[in-house]
Amino acid sequence: MAVDFLHDTILDLFLHYARIDTMSDPHVTDHRPTTSGQLVLLELLEDQCRELGIKDIVMDPNGYLIARMPSNTTKPVPPIGFMAHVDVADDVPGNGVKPRVISSYDGNPIRLTAEVTINDPSLQKHLGETIVVADGTTLLGADDKAGIAILMAVGGYLMRHPEIPHGEIEFIFTTDEETGGGMDAFQLENLHSTVCYTLDGGPAPEVEAECFNAATVTVTCVGVPYHLGAARGRMVNSVVMANAFITALPGQESPEATDGRYGYYSVDEIHGKIEETRFIVYVRDFDAARFRQRIETLEALSRMIGQLYPGGDVTTEVSYSYSNMAEGIDENPQVMESLYESAKHMGLELDLKVIRGGTDGARLTQLGIPTPNIFTGGHNYHSKYEYLSMSDASSSALLVTQIVRYWAL
Repeated sequence: MAVDFLHDTILDLFLHYARIDTMSDPHVTDHRPTTSGQLVLLELLEDQCRELGIKDIVMDPNGYLIARMPSNTTKPVPPIGFMAHVDVADDVPGNGVKPRVISSYDGNPIRLTAEVTINDPSLQKHLGETIVVADGTTLLGADDKAGIAILMAVGGYLMRHPEIPHGEIEFIFTTDEETGGGMDAFQLENLHSTVCYTLDGGPAPEVEAECFNAATVTVTCVGVPYHLGAARGRMVNSVVMANAFITALPGQESPEATDGRYGYYSVDEIHGKIEETRFIVYVRDFDAARFRQRIETLEALSRMIGQLYPGGDVTTEVSYSYSNMAEGIDENPQVMESLYESAKHMGLELDLKVIRGGTDGARLTQLGIPTPNIFTGGHNYHSKYEYLSMSDASSSALLVTQIVRYWAL
């Protein structure tokens, strides 16, 4: 049966991919991809696509792989794409992953180490099912190696079943999605797809067609160093300036204090000494006007802190990551219709969510190709508590296969 083939194939592929070190590095800005392991996985995927019999393959040295299956029908069918990214995040260690398979989950908390136990209520939905976890020292990497495994399994299934009608299909694999720069060097002219879907979501049956507007603001505080014994009236401490800036941010508008459609400021990576301190602020909001207001608030705050500490200086540098993809998807309603109709055919009721984050699909939507996001079965991303539900992953693969059918009808 298709579901058994897809389940077993996804599991085998995921275990292989998870062991390959592909953690991206947000500090690398002078080349793509930011880490060499990502190219290792891309090259493996290229070889596997060729082994499946896919001949039309584009490998971009900047870290993009596009594998095209030609149309097998005489009907005019628009080319469609499916996208996943090979890198994993660096929020916790993402290299040296040791995946472990729990073949029939018994409902108890999953103890990974003495300090790390997965006791997520969502586990109870997967009694008796196969679950994949890491060893408690790293993340698992289902974000987004589950998406990769799903697409490769679907590609293999379609190649083995030419009786399933489809138009041209592009499987697109990207790098550095977790750094926010994954699409920076993407060559749109290499793509044929008129619509696309990212396989980069969480639990089934969630799909997403809206995400944050996102920017990274680098704040640099410059002080005046002096010997501490002769500092009175002379020294300006940039560390104190940075502390004043961070303390002024509203605590109720942070990631740990918000959910749903509420935006936030999030401070990360502070480094410095008396002379200079630098930190970054992640800015997120669904509403475009409110997003711009947040950027302006940080710029105004930098001016105020500079005035409060005469002789010191505060500057901000804004780097925009992605925009809310809702508008681009709303302009092309058939892309969401394809999701709902395909799920309906499976007897699956989708749960439309908003992404409190972003995907390469948001960037692709900005470029004119509407790209909603589909669940993969991963839970607790970017943490040591991550796990992958294989039943959810199999449902995702079946949904992708049905979307392929939808466009060919």
